[in-house]
Amino acid sequence: MQIWLTLLLALQVITAIVMIGLVLVQHGKGADMGASFGGGASGSLFGATGSANFLSRSTAACATVFFLCTLAITYLSSTGTITRKQEGTSVLDAPLPAASVPGAIPAAPTAPGQIPAQPAAPAASR
Repeated sequence: MQIWLTLLLALQVITAIVMIGLVLVQHGKGADMGASFGGGASGSLFGATGSANFLSRSTAACATVFFLCTLAITYLSSTGTITRKQEGTSVLDAPLPAASVPGAIPAAPTAPGQIPAQPAAPAASR
């Protein structure tokens, strides 16, 4: 099932990038006013209103694929079909490493042939 997750993630990233590009290429609502007064958009590749319809439908198709991929990834994650490395264990159940035990004093590194320094004794109180 890991291959399905990888394919879905790749498809989701590709559709997100395509959708960003399509949104950036589209004109705003105010740009259509210039075309109605002879702005010269009728000589474009898709015609006067053809680019808006084509781009908006392409954006809607990419958004649909993006949301379907998101739902499929969520479904696969929630049903447990994606294998987990440590099933049933918690971070709180794991044993502490030796260096993080409270009260342990880490040893100071010494040079070869050097005697390690002894910790100072606490001063006697009077």
